[in-house]
Amino acid sequence: MEKSLISYGHCEDMRESRSLQKRAAERRFELMARLSIDQNRFLEAKSSRDVATALNTNHLSNKSGLTSATKDELFTGSPVCVLVPEVTQGPYYIDGELIRADVRESQTGISLFVDIQVVDINTCKPIPNMYLDWWHCNSTGVYSGVVAGGNGNSNDASNLNATFLRGIAPTDAQGVVQFHSTFPGHYNGRAPHVHILTHLNGTVFPNGTYKGGAVQHVGQLFFDQDLISRVEATSPYNTNTQPLTTNVQDSILGQGAAGQHDPIVQYVMLGSKIEDGLLAWVTIGVDVKASQPSQNISPAATLTANGGVVNPNAGGGG
Repeated sequence: MEKSLISYGHCEDMRESRSLQKRAAERRFELMARLSIDQNRFLEAKSSRDVATALNTNHLSNKSGLTSATKDELFTGSPVCVLVPEVTQGPYYIDGELIRADVRESQTGISLFVDIQVVDINTCKPIPNMYLDWWHCNSTGVYSGVVAGGNGNSNDASNLNATFLRGIAPTDAQGVVQFHSTFPGHYNGRAPHVHILTHLNGTVFPNGTYKGGAVQHVGQLFFDQDLISRVEATSPYNTNTQPLTTNVQDSILGQGAAGQHDPIVQYVMLGSKIEDGLLAWVTIGVDVKASQPSQNISPAATLTANGGVVNPNAGGGG
């Protein structure tokens, strides 16, 4: 894939960007209200501009008194995750995912609501009708849709047909897409993270799946280490016997946080304790000029009407 070196930095002071931030603040505040967030605890927006800063930023603040008049303090000025340079797509990307926003199915774990805005870093404008793939492992480090060593019970052939914690959804006219998931667990060698992949001009099939088109960018989203520690202390995360890799130890986070890029999401708690759930948000900058046909992306399997079909030439890693 062609790699873009364009930064989102030139967009920050443009009128269109400021307008986007204003609308994002309104949208995220309304979402926060619907989710009944404890308004006495929320993220302090800070700019993380390199790996060390991203890792050392503690996003959770104890500020209080948030109102509709002060929402801009919380929901604007956010670091932008630019999906440049590319980071590894894997492991376990599945082609032909279900179009849906709620990907939880029967999985247990801490609820994670996510608001993502996708912006073209060339024009600084939102990208409508861009489909965004979202997938990650469950609370004990297992991905659905794949049967492989190191991914749970490798003798469980039924996992090939499983679809939990996977989905794809289109951005609206403001370039916004939202997901309801669970906080990701961990597996050997990786800190908790979420995979994302953007598509344009693919095909929506009658069975509610999406396939084809051009893939602009591949990326991964991460979480504060303090937040990870709190989540990992709860059930069922604390039943995971695989060693926990920290953010500092995760080399792929270093790729995503290179230069002007910040792959760590911002968040607020949905109540007084972590088990009440989380609302996270991020603005993603995409270079729509850098793309390749989706068939050049190597999926681990393809979801078909008859279930999952393994790709014998699938790549791995990440």
